[in-house]
This record gives sequence, C-alpha cells and structure tokens, in this order.
Amino acid sequence: MDSKREKDQDADCEKITAVLLKSRTGEFDLESILFLKLRGLGVHDLGCIGECISLERLDLSGNNITNLTPLASLRLLAVLNLSANRISNLEPLCSCESLQHLNVAGNIISSVESLHCLVSLRKLENIRLKDNTYNYTNPVCRNTSYRTVVLEMFPSIKVLDGERVVGRGSDLYQLCKDIDDTIKAASYKNGQLIEHPDCKPWVEDSYWDIKRSNNAIIEEAYKQFNDVLHECRLLNNRATHVISQTERSMSLKKQPKQYAI
Repeated sequence: MDSKREKDQDADCEKITAVLLKSRTGEFDLESILFLKLRGLGVHDLGCIGECISLERLDLSGNNITNLTPLASLRLLAVLNLSANRISNLEPLCSCESLQHLNVAGNIISSVESLHCLVSLRKLENIRLKDNTYNYTNPVCRNTSYRTVVLEMFPSIKVLDGERVVGRGSDLYQLCKDIDDTIKAASYKNGQLIEHPDCKPWVEDSYWDIKRSNNAIIEEAYKQFNDVLHECRLLNNRATHVISQTERSMSLKKQPKQYAI
C-alpha cells in the first residue's frame, strides 16, 4: 500500500501542480512563494509554476524539463538553476527581466545562437553552461570559440561557467590560469609527461610558516582565528560522531528481527 502511494506521489511530481507547490512551501497563495526548490523530482511539465509571480529564486535542476514557456511570467526571478535537464530552447527566459544568475549546465543547447534571446536581460551577470564539478556541459561548449563569443555577446557578464571574467579577482584568476596552461604545455612532450629529477623548490621549507608579530592587534587576531579554528574542529568531530551514531542506528533498524523459540 505504501509503495503504491509513493508511486502515485512520484507520478504527481511529473507535472508541477498547485498542491505540490503548496506542500513544498507551506504557502496557501502561490503568489506568496519567493523561494522554491524542486530538484530531482522527475518533473517534465512545469504546469502552473507561472502563477508564482513573486518567485525570486528557483531550483529545477535534475529533472526532465524541455519546455520553459511557463517561466515567461516570472518577472521578479533573479536566480534560476535549470542544470541537468533536456532543454534546448531558452527563448521564454527573455521575459525574466530581473534574472541575474542562470545555470543551464547539463542540457542540450547546441549553438551560441540559442543564447541570443538572453541578450536583452540587462541584469544578467552570471551564466553557467558547463560545470566541471558534476561533469555537466552542453554541445555548444565544444566550439573552440565558445567562450570568446559568449563574452562578446554579453559584455556586462561577470562570471562565466564559474570563472570570474571581470571585477575583483578576475586578473589574478586569469594570471593563474595562464601560468597553469604554460606549465602544462611545458610538462608534456609528444603526449608524455617530462620528468625533471633535478628540480628544486623555489623557496625554503620554512618560507610558508606563519611568522609571529609583535603587533598586539595582529596577535589578538591570530589568537581569535585559532580559537575559531579550534571550535570548528570540535564541531566537525561532534557532527561526525552524531552522523556515525545515526548511521549505526539506522543500520540496526534495517536488520530483521530474530525471535528465540
């Protein structure tokens, strides 16, 4: 009976309904919903989600969505996660005039032209079409000029695929990336890693050691930092212990009961 009920609930999740939205948020009025997470529910039909006109943050990652038309009415939507779906057309998002962060990694967007509809979104500053952490990408990312074309298309963008391209830290990031690419290029010859047995460290082992200062302010800051670090370690140990106890308890519950006769 329980398994049948669970299957029915899963079937209901294939389409977003008012009942689903209210149960997930606790809101009686759909227009009152500001934040919504519907990750990994098997959703393929966005249903009545367009009625959540006050929605500001929406996570629909890990579903089977192909049609974004119901999102066109979400004028206040600022953060949208559509990663790991089956989306090829972003046209309905051109009406989301407040959109700032868009994640569509792990879909089937095949060309840069598919992104033209987003050019009118003046507040858009963060776009993600691929995510190396989860191995999400799009066919368009295979194009060698993809990054250059996207940056030209969106001159106001600050972050592309998780990499800061303008603003604070972008120059340092680019410098580190260039150094990394140069090192990789110099480390391989004919596809083989070149060994350098005579390589020596650039600095002495003690170079990175934190040197104590006589400045009272720095000393106090150093002490406070160590105190916080110590507390974090204690909390981590407690959390590990609680998780371990919980897992042990759950494993015991799953074991079949034995009766002595």
